[in-house]
Amino acid sequence: MSKVKKKYYVVWKGRTPGIYDSWEDCKLQINEFIGAQYKSFESLEEATIAFRKDPKEVLNYGKKEDKPVVSSNNRSKNNIIKNSICVDAACSGNPGDMEYRCVFTISKAEIFHKGPFKDGTNNIGEFLGLVHALAMLDQQKKYDITIYTDSITAISWVKNKKAKTKLERTSRNKELFELLERAQIWLNQNTIKNPILKWETEIWGEIPADFGRK
Repeated sequence: MSKVKKKYYVVWKGRTPGIYDSWEDCKLQINEFIGAQYKSFESLEEATIAFRKDPKEVLNYGKKEDKPVVSSNNRSKNNIIKNSICVDAACSGNPGDMEYRCVFTISKAEIFHKGPFKDGTNNIGEFLGLVHALAMLDQQKKYDITIYTDSITAISWVKNKKAKTKLERTSRNKELFELLERAQIWLNQNTIKNPILKWETEIWGEIPADFGRK
C-alpha cells in the first residue's frame, strides 16, 4: 500500500493567514469565510515561496480552472445556519451612548448585553460584540457555532486584529478603550476557530440581534 504524500496548505485570506500542514487546520481558517483564498502544495518549500507572493500570481486569476476558492454563504433565507448566534450594536449619536448584544439566531434569546458606554460608536460596538462572542465560544470550546454580524467593518477589524477607529479617547470613554485594548490582545493571542458570516440584511431582513431602534 502506497504512503499518502503529505501536503502543505497556504492560506492567503482566511481567519489566520499562514501555512498549515494538515487539511483540518486549513479548513478551520477558510470554512465559510467569505472570500477565502488558499491552495495546497507538495512541499513546505513550495508553500513558503508561494505564501510570500501575491495570491493573484499563484492562483492565476485569468484561468477559469485556477480561480481562487471563494467560500460564501447561501443567500436563501431558508438556508440560514440554525446552529448560530448573532451580534449587533446600537449607538445614540456618533459618538454617543453605545451598547452591544448577542442572541441565538433562531430563538432570539439574549446571550449577553453590554453597555451603554459613553462616547462610543456603532463600529466599535459591532467589533466588541464579535470579539466577545468569539472569546465566549472559545472558552466553551463550541467551535461548530457560526457567528453572524451585519458589519463588514467589524469583520475587517477582527481579521486585521485591530480596531481602526478614529474616535478620540477621552475621560468619558476610558472604559470603552480599555475594552478595545483587551479585545485586540485576545485576537492577537488566540486563533479564530468559529465561522464568521455577513448577515444579508437586504435578503433576510434585520439581524436577530438588532435593537429595533431604526
